[in-house]
This record gives sequence, structure tokens and C-alpha cells, in this order.
Amino acid sequence: MSAELEPREAMEFDVLVVGAGPGGLSAAIRLKQLNPELSVCVIEKGGEVGAHILSGCVLEPRALKELFPECDPGLIPLSVPVTEDRFSFLTEKKAYKLPTPPQMHNHGNYVVSLGNVVRWLGQQAEEAGVEIYPGFAAAEILIEDGVVKGVATGDMGVGKDGQPTGNFTRGIELRAQYTVFGEGCRGSLSKQLMKIFDLNANNDPQTYAIGIKELWEVKPEHFQAGLTLHSIGWPLKPDTYGGSAIYFLGENFMAYSFVIGLDYKNPFLSPFGEMQRYKTHPSIAPYFEGAKRISYGARALNEGGFQSLPKLTFPGGMLIGCAAGTLNVPKIKGTHTAMKSGMVAAEAIAASWSEKPAEVTAYPEMLKNSWLWPELHQVRNIRPGFAKFGLYGGLINAGLEAYITKGKSPWTLKNHADYKQLTPAASAEKIDYPKPDGKLTFDRLSSVFISNTNHEENQPAHLTLLDPSKAISVNWNEYRSPETRYCPAGVYEIVGEDTGSPKLQINAQNCVHCKTCDIKDPTQNINWVVPEGAGGPNYPGGM
Repeated sequence: MSAELEPREAMEFDVLVVGAGPGGLSAAIRLKQLNPELSVCVIEKGGEVGAHILSGCVLEPRALKELFPECDPGLIPLSVPVTEDRFSFLTEKKAYKLPTPPQMHNHGNYVVSLGNVVRWLGQQAEEAGVEIYPGFAAAEILIEDGVVKGVATGDMGVGKDGQPTGNFTRGIELRAQYTVFGEGCRGSLSKQLMKIFDLNANNDPQTYAIGIKELWEVKPEHFQAGLTLHSIGWPLKPDTYGGSAIYFLGENFMAYSFVIGLDYKNPFLSPFGEMQRYKTHPSIAPYFEGAKRISYGARALNEGGFQSLPKLTFPGGMLIGCAAGTLNVPKIKGTHTAMKSGMVAAEAIAASWSEKPAEVTAYPEMLKNSWLWPELHQVRNIRPGFAKFGLYGGLINAGLEAYITKGKSPWTLKNHADYKQLTPAASAEKIDYPKPDGKLTFDRLSSVFISNTNHEENQPAHLTLLDPSKAISVNWNEYRSPETRYCPAGVYEIVGEDTGSPKLQINAQNCVHCKTCDIKDPTQNINWVVPEGAGGPNYPGGM
């Protein structure tokens, strides 16, 4: 902007938490439990706490009960105890029951809406004296003399030309002694911190998946409270990691999720297309009979696990939860680990508060002495086993790790960067996806509509190309624009192909903030940053 701007207003806190997810809210609550005198603030880019939260989700209540020993997870809205686990291998027409892997046993766990869990945690945090500011999108890290001093929100009312409009509002600085980054998977500021402080110097590349979810209201006669169903196999090829989950929660709600590892090779694969096709399987379609789809969303997931954990601290702050990559992939659970990492971070800050060191180095050491560290270490070889050996070899490796070595193998398999895995379109098999019927299967735009996604139209795009020429010279010419298929929201579109002049069109207003494009682009040319204010999806209870 050419006009000189007024200085930003500043707010001061002892501790600032970026992100009102389960990890961030647990950190804030634990800080207040340990030192009620600390001023603690949580900021959240969603319009309300829980608006951008998306997950399966089966909750292992271990961390929740440590944070609130008297808590009954069944009191959280829509949560129900798991009553039965089923695990299947699918071929195109058949389903074969398999023994449920030990990591996926859910006795004592709860099917929940993670959005409702964090809404409940937000209430507990406010009652404890935590200040929570939804609609505050952290757009900039404040770094002074090599120390993180907080974050700043973006300016509001900036037009697409970069100039202030009539409703221009200056961003706000939120400053703190320590800033805890709990942005979730592939957080935009966390990504910057990893580069600035070289936090990935000694770990494997992080690897990811995309999880796409639909919430359905089913007929009462089809509702089976607490039932969890997982499957592997069809419609995915054996060289592509992924699977499905169907959970019954609340009153007549069925949550359906499909996950695909973003290390897939075929540029013609559409995660959304595979997710829709799965529902047509003869053993699966009956669950959707007479049901009504009421919401949709998508989110990237960390899958690197133990060997991809970055350095967790830096001067002035730390990473927690999925911003750090604490998801337990074989369990298909990350809420309990995110909460535990936030709680341990809070305990480390509280223990060192009188000295106020620039970097709270006690945090990773305390985390290593908690149950989280050995839990992730024990399953470290299972997800990369599928990447190395494919589906069938991965299952054999998973059985070896689970039943024979019990996670104590003398080796650690490596992870690889997802964006390097695509094969050129010329050598890849094209995939034809069935036309949606509008009852069981749907198109992307009608799906985005029920995600309640909204972005102010006259604002700079929050999805940018570092080198616009690569959209055609690389992505189109070599891979036939995989972004038009891996995006679950129809953000990326090639226009002009019929005239021989293909051009990439970015429909940023459709973005559901899944971060897949930021991860999977073959040259890392797409950069995702936070949009203005509370832009993005607005997921209801149940998602």
C-alpha cells in the first residue's frame, strides 16, 4: 500500500496462544490452573470457536481427564461412547471383515464432534479467565532481535489492488512473553517459523493426508449409536494410502470421512472423486439409504509422526499439537496428543516463569517424559511402511510392528516429501469418475455450499502463486494441473483449454482452508496465507 499507515494498536499479555483448537485451549486452561495470575489470550481465525474445526472424530479421553479429572466426556454435546469397532477390506464388489488393529480398539473412547469439544473447552477457558478473540486471523509474526514477541492480525478492508478501501481497519498487534502456536496442520505462521528458525534441520520431511468429511442425518432405524466402521482397499489402488471411517454420534448423526495420503503418484487422482465413489460400494450404500447430507468439509492431516517432529521451541515461543505434527496415524487420533502437548507446554512455561528464559527448552524434555513421546515412538514405522511397501506389504509390516516387535524395532523407516511423488501425466493412467447423482454422490460446488464457506469478495487473494508462469509451464504441461483435482473445493480451474490457451483461474472464495494445495503442489509454488477476518468455512455442531 502506497499510503503511509498509522501505527497498529497493541495488546499485551503474558502468554498468547494462536489457534483455539484442542491443543491451544488446553494450553490456555492449564496455564490458568497453574498460575491464575497470568494473563492468557487465545486468538482464533474462525468466526467463532469451533467454526474451522474438522475431524473424524473418536476421542481418547486420557488428556481430557488429566486436564479435568472430574470430567464426564459423555456430557459434551453429541458425544456417545463407542459401542463396537468394525474393520473391513473392500474389493470392488465385496467386503471382508478383518480383525481390528490393536491401535484402533476404541473401548473407553467416545464418538464426538470435535467442533463441539473445542466449543466446550472454550467455555471452560473463559470461565478460568482466559481471553478468547475469534475472528482474529494471525497474519504476521512479530520478531525483534531474533525473539518472537507475538503476532499481528492483518489489515481489514484492503482491496484486490492492495489499496485501502472505505472500510479499511488497521490490524492489531498482540504481544506476549511467550507465543504458543497451535494453528493445526500446516499452519501458515508455523510454516514460516520452521524456515526462520530452521526447526526441520534434524527431522524427516513431514508427510500429510487429506481428510474429506460429510455429516449425514440418518433414519432412526439405521442409527447405531457408537458404532465405528473403518475400511481399506477399494476404491484406492494398492499403491495409494488411505481409507474410510463412518461413525454414529449424537441423535441420528452419521459422520463419514475419507482419507488419502498426499504422497499419491497419479496426477489424475481426485481425493474428492474417490470419496464420492466409495459410497456406491454395495456394503456401504445401505448406510446412506434415506439419509440427508447436511454438511461438508475438508482438512489436511499430519501423517509423519515421530520422525517428522520438528524442533519444538525457539526464542519466544513453541509449537504444539498438529502445528508440530503430533497426530497418531495408526490410532487415527490426534486430539488427545494435541491436548497433551498443549498441557505440557503450559507446564513448561509455568515452571520457568520466574526466570522467563528466552527459549523454554524444558518443553521438549518434559514432552519426552510424558506418555505422548513413547506413544508416537511405538507406532513410528507403521505409516511409512505403507509408503515403502504398498498396501499389502504395509499391512504385513503393521502386523509385525503391532504384534511382534511392539514398536521396539531396531530401525526407523523414513518419510518423504509428498510434493515430490507425482508422476508426469504422460505416463499416468487417467481416471474417469462417475457423474454425481445428487442423492448419494455430489459435485464439489454443491458440497462447498453446505460448508457455509464465505470470504469477502473485495480482498487480496489468500492463495497466491510464487511464480505464476509455472501454472502452465510445469503444472499444466507436465502434470495436467493436478490442483484442479486435489483441491476438494473447486478453487483451481483451467480455462481456455478449448482454444489452445490454457490459463489457471483461482476461485479463492471457495477455499475451505484444507491446505492441500500448499502441501501437494509439485514445485511448492502455491502459498496459502490467512484471509481477512473470519473468512472460510463455518462448520456446525457434528462436524
